[in-house]
Amino acid sequence: MTLNAFNLSEQLASLQAQSLKRTPRALSHGVTPCIWRGGKEFLNFSSNDYLGIADHYALRDAVVETLNQHGIGAGAAHLITGHTELHEQLELRLALMSGYPRALLFSTGYMANMGVLDALLTPKSTVYQDKLNHASLIDGARLVGAVHRRYPHQDLVVLEHWLASDTSPLKLIATDQVFSMDGTEAQLEPLRHLADQYQAALMIDDAHGFAVRATPLPKVDVYMATLGKAVGTFGAFVAGSDELIEFLQSRARTFCFTTATPPLLAAATLAALDVIESESWRRTKLAAHIVRLRTALIEQGWLLTDSQTAIQPIIIGAADRALAISKWLEEQGVLAVAIRPPTVPVGTSRLRITLSAAHLDEDVERLIECLQQARIVFP
Repeated sequence: MTLNAFNLSEQLASLQAQSLKRTPRALSHGVTPCIWRGGKEFLNFSSNDYLGIADHYALRDAVVETLNQHGIGAGAAHLITGHTELHEQLELRLALMSGYPRALLFSTGYMANMGVLDALLTPKSTVYQDKLNHASLIDGARLVGAVHRRYPHQDLVVLEHWLASDTSPLKLIATDQVFSMDGTEAQLEPLRHLADQYQAALMIDDAHGFAVRATPLPKVDVYMATLGKAVGTFGAFVAGSDELIEFLQSRARTFCFTTATPPLLAAATLAALDVIESESWRRTKLAAHIVRLRTALIEQGWLLTDSQTAIQPIIIGAADRALAISKWLEEQGVLAVAIRPPTVPVGTSRLRITLSAAHLDEDVERLIECLQQARIVFP
């Protein structure tokens, strides 16, 4: 047996030469606002823990209590014996919170998107996607072999032109709601209008928006969100009509053919939803951080996106320059990870700064000060 024909050594060398090789770096503990690595403390501005509850005591207490009753693993898929009362309670709670009749748990957002698209689409379907959609939506369409059209980012004129000439009976528009690398939001109302006008289904991936908003978004045909970001735990869910969920329970392969997530995760997520509902100050504090940081970055002259969310990217351009600035910030005790192709288009490497309600005002001020110094060090 050999992998020689795959030229892995050459491919790795090419990635290294382009500053595109990636390697995980282990930390010892911490989530937000600080992590510890190599005995040193860092302010973490690269976490998706937007509401700052991943390390909340209520989640830990729920895990400990559930551990004594359920142990660790679910032991089977949801459709066998892995679906506990805790999973059932969580699905009901998520449906209520997102504003839909039913919800269905998936192990990850990637699996949710892949499972939905595989279940709904056929090779005769047409799926329309924003150019900057998450890889899981793109891969889901590729898996099915459907006609796959990716319109320029937020360009609904092009999308409508394509829809107007499409005679296929099965059409689906799929989009991120909050684009993970830009922080900008999809134009949901115009998308809903186009879907209605041209008899297309509409699916949104709200991984980076769910729970950050105080009220649910307007309804779509398929709503997907994750639990490992603002909710602070792990997993994902799809919400929609009774008919949709019943269908996915039987046809979504990534739901049917995998072990259910541990019951203790369901318990922790239920506790997290309680915290989100009772501690509304977290959303208020996060919103204030966003305004403060954006104001400062604009004054400093950084190139930003039009994001009003917790994701505040600074567009640097070249991958090696983004890495250099990120490394310099790390030397100052601030983590702002560089994002490079293929995650973002070539020439748009960036510092993907993310804010959290767990950050103190002085944490944000420290970030602002370091970025001001970086403007001098990297003119």
